[in-house]
Amino acid sequence: MEMSKKPISVVIVEDQEDIRTGLAMIINFSDGFECVATFSDGTSALKGIPVIRPDVALMDIDIPGIDGIHVISALKSELPQTQFMMLTVFEDDEKIFQSLKAGANGYLLKKTSPTKLIEAIREVYEGGSPMNSQIASKVVAYFQKKPENKANDYNLTKREYEILELISKGYRYKEISDLLCVSMDTVRTHIRNTYEKLHVSSKVEAINKVFSNR
Repeated sequence: MEMSKKPISVVIVEDQEDIRTGLAMIINFSDGFECVATFSDGTSALKGIPVIRPDVALMDIDIPGIDGIHVISALKSELPQTQFMMLTVFEDDEKIFQSLKAGANGYLLKKTSPTKLIEAIREVYEGGSPMNSQIASKVVAYFQKKPENKANDYNLTKREYEILELISKGYRYKEISDLLCVSMDTVRTHIRNTYEKLHVSSKVEAINKVFSNR
């Protein structure tokens, strides 16, 4: 007799109780899926997900305590078999790319229909990268952008430019380290190399030189 296939285990990280309950119902009422746990904040998710080791984690971004992006960044290397998928209201480029850089395997908006949501959970479980069409369009547009001329003028690498841009937006070294999943020493090395290429001695000078009149 053939054994029944193990359902895809899913955890939900969402601070709004009605949404959290609704998502759990959608998952549990779908054949082949099981919601094994829910979390209402980032701190409990950070502690609980490694214990459960689910197949898929649906992650909101704006949650109490540690935000969803940092939860993924902290857990991604520890849980290589867990597929993380954002389920959020945010459509802005910054949140999308922060999430993907942190290790999210997919990015869906909360207005996604239940049917599409279940399809996306299966897709991400099978190794895909599901996204709403408008999110996918932003990703494609990002990779089709022409490089910044000033960065090319100073021979900055893509990572050096990326870090300097994050600094210009007010990110601290520790936040950049977490976001890009690199060590603090690596961030400092990139900054030091950037200063040498730009012939400057401070972040203000570097930002003004590269980003003025862009």
